[in-house]
Amino acid sequence: MQIKICDILYTLEDKKESNQNLLSILFTIKHTTNRTLSFRSGCKSGVCGSCAVVVNGVEKLACKTIVKDNDTITPLKNLQVIKDLVVDIKNKNLSLQKSHAQLQSKSKEIISIEDVKKIDRESNCILCNSCVSACPVYYLNPNFIDPFALMRTYRYVNDIKENNIITKLDAVQDNGIWDCTLCGNCNIVCPSNIDIKGDIEQLRNKSAQFGYNNPNINIGFDTNINFGFNPNNF
Repeated sequence: MQIKICDILYTLEDKKESNQNLLSILFTIKHTTNRTLSFRSGCKSGVCGSCAVVVNGVEKLACKTIVKDNDTITPLKNLQVIKDLVVDIKNKNLSLQKSHAQLQSKSKEIISIEDVKKIDRESNCILCNSCVSACPVYYLNPNFIDPFALMRTYRYVNDIKENNIITKLDAVQDNGIWDCTLCGNCNIVCPSNIDIKGDIEQLRNKSAQFGYNNPNINIGFDTNINFGFNPNNF
């Protein structure tokens, strides 16, 4: 079996390797073939998100992906490559800070099980950057707030413990929710099966409730337009 990693072709001689996950094979290659091969890993069980890479053009967790013959492995897109499969992930903290995606003003509300369920799915984000890599808007606009940061903003906007909703909504208006094309790429590659696209749509709805408007829509009305019908016959 052969796989290509960062334009280098590797031949796997052991038949057992064909049933191993990609992360295990990366370690094998590093220990036996190329000691300079660089990649990230952490929990090795799909929880930390550290080992996210692109397999045949699709973002995957290396620890959860079974390798097939002629697979092509490349680093995450839209992020600066440091070496081989290692990319610069400083965008995580920058985007979370920019979007105020954290608890800022804690309320004294009593939290119910139903309240927890409203934010439980979003709390499962493992910050793997797969959605960032798959996002066409982020590719064209590096100032675009990361999809995961928008999703986490929704998590806190929907959190009954948070009193300061306006600050969060205000932070995601520019280069944020209205710039998203709702293509759904983020949903497809999310290893936690979070509906990021849906959360961004909900953020738009919540923003509208608080008086924000989509700047991409012209709501002006031209009174001089002739519609070809005059009910008053003049």
